[in-house]
Amino acid sequence: AILVRLQRDTSASVGEIAEAVGLSQSPCWRRIQRLEQDGFIRERVAILDRQKLGFTLEVFVQVRFSREGGATIAAFEDAIRAAPEVVECYMLMGDVDFLLRVVTRDVQTYEHFLRQTLAPIPGVRDITSTIALSTVKATSALPLETLIEAAGK
Repeated sequence: AILVRLQRDTSASVGEIAEAVGLSQSPCWRRIQRLEQDGFIRERVAILDRQKLGFTLEVFVQVRFSREGGATIAAFEDAIRAAPEVVECYMLMGDVDFLLRVVTRDVQTYEHFLRQTLAPIPGVRDITSTIALSTVKATSALPLETLIEAAGK
């Protein structure tokens, strides 16, 4: 219940969380500290509105990787971690090796990223870019309610 509340609003005070979950402040604070120490809470961040900040283009990029010529996946991953435009990167199993979510100001900025950063990475064999027209759902919240429901059965 504490995690459900924190996922919705990390700025809530310990007192507000304690009241919402039916605990007094001290035990609630200790549980939050324990959740952080045990790694259940990795970090607390502000979620920014990318469009209000001028990042109007969101692109999903499929990358196929070639293992020929000494290129390594580790070097690719290091290059991707260093690229600020890449906000998410997943290694996949199947026809595509990596899926990237890239955020830039506009198409020209994305083209620059594509030509100057992504395409020159050793091992990149094929790149497929798909521009998102709109966001139907975007959340960082995990479906904790389903765990609570399963525990109650």
